[in-house]
Amino acid sequence: MSPVDHFSFGLLTPVLAYVMSSVGSMLGLLLTSRARLTGGREAKFWLAGAAFAIGGTGIWTMHFIAMLGFSVHGSVIRYDVPLTAASAILAVVVVGMGLFLASHGATRGGAGTGFLLGGGVLTGLGVAGMHYLGMAAMNMSGMVSYDPVIVTLSVLIAVAAATVALWFTLRVSGALRIGGAALVMGVAVSGMHYTGMYSMSVAAHTEMMPVAGAQAIDFLLPLIVGISLITVGLLLTVILSPSEKELRSEQEYRRRLRARDDEGAPEVDLFGTPRA
Repeated sequence: MSPVDHFSFGLLTPVLAYVMSSVGSMLGLLLTSRARLTGGREAKFWLAGAAFAIGGTGIWTMHFIAMLGFSVHGSVIRYDVPLTAASAILAVVVVGMGLFLASHGATRGGAGTGFLLGGGVLTGLGVAGMHYLGMAAMNMSGMVSYDPVIVTLSVLIAVAAATVALWFTLRVSGALRIGGAALVMGVAVSGMHYTGMYSMSVAAHTEMMPVAGAQAIDFLLPLIVGISLITVGLLLTVILSPSEKELRSEQEYRRRLRARDDEGAPEVDLFGTPRA
């Protein structure tokens, strides 16, 4: 019998992990929809926030919560702090790179598909790397090995999920569509995680050996505080910023202004009334 248990707290950790993944994805999609409407330099700030939301909350936090349910009978599990922190940074960076690539490609017409696929591959490989880096950060009294076939499958899932997620960031708008897309993204991220975890097998040592590193509980307080502050800050930014309808109205107003300037027509206000 395998000493590995992925659900030592029952359904609590997978459900919480899925919820966090969906929440992070939803927030990220809200931010990318703002980036599409604003454009220019301001869009870069929205995309950076989306990278934190999707990479930090939707992917890495989901990964860590799910890892809390992982246990090995006959051994305690400790975490290498630098490697764990590096996995969090990697998640945010690769998602940010993918978002910027896809966004840049969207402005190049037909060439945008290449940027989308390239961003999906880059982000997917990075997310898979984050996952296995996080798994490598676990220290335990046992010999760890991986099934290469399942590892390959998890990487393919990560690339496919990342590509679909980037496509969503370029296309999805409106509360219902964003909510539905976020639920799909949550399933994809969770599926990749548990597929990768299934590739791991552990041969526990016959005798308990000292294990270096920090306990999982040591991450909980800073994790909860840090992620909560970032998430609340990003949500407040979205709430206090102009709504999607207002941004679209402003875009239409500016388009009419440019059209009338080109025709030499008098300037109009937001309601189409000629200015004095």
